[in-house]
Amino acid sequence: MSLLDDVENVIPDRFTRLERAALELLEPVEERPTTADALRTTARVCALLSSLAVVALVTGQPYLFPSLGPSAYAMAVSPSAATSQSQRVFGGHLFGVLGGLVAYHLLAPGLSVTQLPPAMSIDSLRLAASALVALGLTSVSMLTTDLRHAPACATTLIVSLGLLTTLVEAGIILSAILVLAAVDFVLPGFGGIEDPPK
Repeated sequence: MSLLDDVENVIPDRFTRLERAALELLEPVEERPTTADALRTTARVCALLSSLAVVALVTGQPYLFPSLGPSAYAMAVSPSAATSQSQRVFGGHLFGVLGGLVAYHLLAPGLSVTQLPPAMSIDSLRLAASALVALGLTSVSMLTTDLRHAPACATTLIVSLGLLTTLVEAGIILSAILVLAAVDFVLPGFGGIEDPPK
């Protein structure tokens, strides 16, 4: 068998697998939520973040930051999921903040992703290393304590890339998570679109 025969055999197999994967991706989802469920759950996501928007407006402090969106979404859409439990939400973000602070202040103090250093510079390497170390610290902490909450990985990047790096800002992040958990607790139990068991 020649090399050309091998290539001719491999290529159709790869295209067949790619075509199958594309069809699976484009297949309609069988268990879609009703429009009413989708609207109720969306209202809960917005309600969870509304209180933090008010706090941010009144205080002028960064009580709204990107990783709150995925946390609020997870808590509203899958309230009974393990990752949506308040202790996991807070614990995950706590590890994200701590991992981010340690990595940032050890590796990239004074740098920020908002003012990127030149490509291939030492400062660029320091900022990238800060992000990777923070993500590693956060991941290992969440996994070893079983306080897993994926949006906390975004929090650790926010801190380690120089966006919120002071102890005051760390306190704001953690108090925002506490407010989010408290609002989730006191809101009436509407929303939630649990994935069906597989």
